[in-house]
Amino acid sequence: MGTQSMFKSVTEFENKVAEFFGAPYAVAVDCCTHGVELSLYLTKATKINSPKHTYLSIPNLAKKMNLELEWNDESWEDYYYVTDKVIDAAVLWKSNSYIPGTLMSISFQFQKHLSLGRGGIILTDNELEAIQLKKMSYDGRLPDIPWRDQNVDTMGYHYYMTPETAQNGLSKLNKAIKSPPRKWKITDWPDLTQMNIFNK
Repeated sequence: MGTQSMFKSVTEFENKVAEFFGAPYAVAVDCCTHGVELSLYLTKATKINSPKHTYLSIPNLAKKMNLELEWNDESWEDYYYVTDKVIDAAVLWKSNSYIPGTLMSISFQFQKHLSLGRGGIILTDNELEAIQLKKMSYDGRLPDIPWRDQNVDTMGYHYYMTPETAQNGLSKLNKAIKSPPRKWKITDWPDLTQMNIFNK
């Protein structure tokens, strides 16, 4: 089986999720946190914002990427801005909710509405950004061309979504679209500023 046919399910999944959220483009990745990370690399971020009450993976990115971290007391719902362009929308599940001009990362972790065990997707309305993010997620190359035939010019990360995960997503997508999502509350997360890891 050729590389192009292997990743056909990933492309189909990207297109259908993009259509649901009302985004022109989508790039599937192995998890939402890596989607945010790639978006931060792409936009050359030097500082990120995080609510005190959220999951700890985004504040951990500040340490991993050596970024300045600013905490806030935001009582957020569905998503929050990590930078003025990058959005952590891990728990968002709402049709036509894409915010133009942003990079929004959605989660398909096992507790999320579209539960795939692991996985995520980046939504964008910029074709060049979508191409670059796709390359970055796949070791700097495009998945539909044999890597030996590509003159790789992009720093890459091994963050792509597997065809198996995408196929699982396609099989569950219609049910997820038809069913109401869980409503997450700010109290679902502890105050991260009280954790030792963020006080070093």
